[in-house]
Amino acid sequence: MNPIKATLRKELRDAGWHSRGYLPHFDGGEIAQTITFRLADSLPQTVLQIWKRELERAAHHNLDSVLRKRIERYLDQGYGNCSLRNHRVATIVQDSLLHFDGERYRLSAWVVMPNHVHVLLTPFASCSLSQIIKDMKSFTSHEANKVLGRRGQFWMEDYFHRYVRNRTHFASAITYIENNPVKARLCANPEDLPFSSARFREPA
Repeated sequence: MNPIKATLRKELRDAGWHSRGYLPHFDGGEIAQTITFRLADSLPQTVLQIWKRELERAAHHNLDSVLRKRIERYLDQGYGNCSLRNHRVATIVQDSLLHFDGERYRLSAWVVMPNHVHVLLTPFASCSLSQIIKDMKSFTSHEANKVLGRRGQFWMEDYFHRYVRNRTHFASAITYIENNPVKARLCANPEDLPFSSARFREPA
């Protein structure tokens, strides 16, 4: 194994994240969910309102799904200040996700993009997803604003989440999350991004 990658994996294990191989195990008990949350300046509200009106006028049956896909395509273009490009800020977000793995949820995949974050996790029965996200956003926004020397809203209040239906969906969710930086042309390979579970995934 590449000694640099081995060191990185050890650092992540020491931080509390343990991969179970190329794809972590899916079980149907406490249900895994994919979550996407974004920075406050990552999408102009005027654009979002125009999209919503267009889809409502078209009486689109899958309005939420179509809107989510449009937003994710837009986010990948890197709109806004992209504060998560700052490695200190991205580290705060990644460390925050890792901190409660095994305590509040089981973390299976993540990627910290320049203006948004994708996560796949399974909340434990005693923890609600809304509280998990609220606490994570509260802590990281405070710490990020200190690093950036700014005040005000850091994250958008809303977030997208979807329940994982089965093993196939679970595997495809990991692939989607870890390949997002490649799709957005930030790097050539998923493992090249420092702030992604792909960097610490065991090879197939």
